[in-house]
Amino acid sequence: MRYVLKQEFWSFGDDFVIRDEQENDCYRVDGEIFTFGDKLSLQDMAGNELAYIAQRVFSWGATYEIHRPGHEVSVVSKEHFTFFYCKFEIDGPGREDYEASGDFMDHEYEIQGPNGLAATVSKRWFSWTDTYGIEIADDVDPVLILAAAVVIDLVCHADRKQ
Repeated sequence: MRYVLKQEFWSFGDDFVIRDEQENDCYRVDGEIFTFGDKLSLQDMAGNELAYIAQRVFSWGATYEIHRPGHEVSVVSKEHFTFFYCKFEIDGPGREDYEASGDFMDHEYEIQGPNGLAATVSKRWFSWTDTYGIEIADDVDPVLILAAAVVIDLVCHADRKQ
């Protein structure tokens, strides 16, 4: 399945809509403001929370938890001591672990899972918005991958919030 994430440049908080390739609204990301650490909610279009993303503020390095109803907590963390490249570990529920690697500064990366390529993320700059294309394999949980992609953007492009 292919999704398009388009973040509003002037949005208050980290609020945006995730659409499918036909531009139908599928999910909404609602960022909380005035919090200690990043906190976001990934919701369906009816407003039901599918995942809650919270930054571990007192951890060494960038680490986020993805809380989902009926699932174990997933953890997304940036590997330490990677000076010339970035790599993220996505510790999913059970044996559902992933690794994101690629060129994060140029916004092109892949997410590998236990069964091989799980998703490809491509980001293109438009005049006042950030737009991502995310292609997710059919046998992969889209909510986990979309939440992880949001976390990776928060970590790699924190300067956008300032």
